[in-house]
Order: sequence, then C-alpha cells, then structure tokens
Amino acid sequence: MIRKTMTVLALAASLGAVALPALAQSAAAKAAVDAGKASGTVGEQADGFLGVVSGGDGALRAAVAEINAGRAAVYKDTAAKTGVTAEAAGQATAKQLYARLAPGQYWKPLDGGWTKK
Repeated sequence: MIRKTMTVLALAASLGAVALPALAQSAAAKAAVDAGKASGTVGEQADGFLGVVSGGDGALRAAVAEINAGRAAVYKDTAAKTGVTAEAAGQATAKQLYARLAPGQYWKPLDGGWTKK
C-alpha cells in the first residue's frame, strides 16, 4: 500500500513537470478552454479531466473533448509505464491541476459538485 502511494506521488510529480505541457491539443482548443475557465464555463475535475460547469456551445464542448482525449492517452501511457491505473494517474495529476487553478475558477471533487476555488 505504501509503495503504491509513493508510486502515485512520484507519478504526480512527473506528470506535472513533463506530461501536461506535452498533451496533444490544438491551439484553438487550448484557447477555447482557457476562455471557458476564465468565464466559469469550464472547470477541472478531481479525475484529471476537464468538465463543462454550465452552458457551453458545441465548439467549447468539442475543445474540452479534444483535450480530455489527449489527457486520457497520457494517463493510459503513464499507467502502463508505472503499474498504476489510468484513474490513479488522472487523480494524481488532478491534484497538481488544482494547485494551479486561479482564484474564482471551478473545481469538481470526486464526491461533490462544482465549487469555486
């Protein structure tokens, strides 16, 4: 159990430093999601994926889906390399994403609804 915890913590550190900036995402998707985060339409979730807080047009939802697909691929690859589940990889990354959220942006814990940071 302790070994798994240490693996996940090491994973979180490596994902924050390497994987997240390297996620496959278009500049348009990143810009749309960044604008959505700033307006409160998009937020980060404790599973490591983006979510639509409320509203959002088709283009914004497509941008969220594009970035989430890239994140899922990274989590799956990391899981295969480290022996943890893709879910654990996502949750470890989510902790770092939460730390980077600006005040006023939205976060959704695993067991709750959307809250402002």
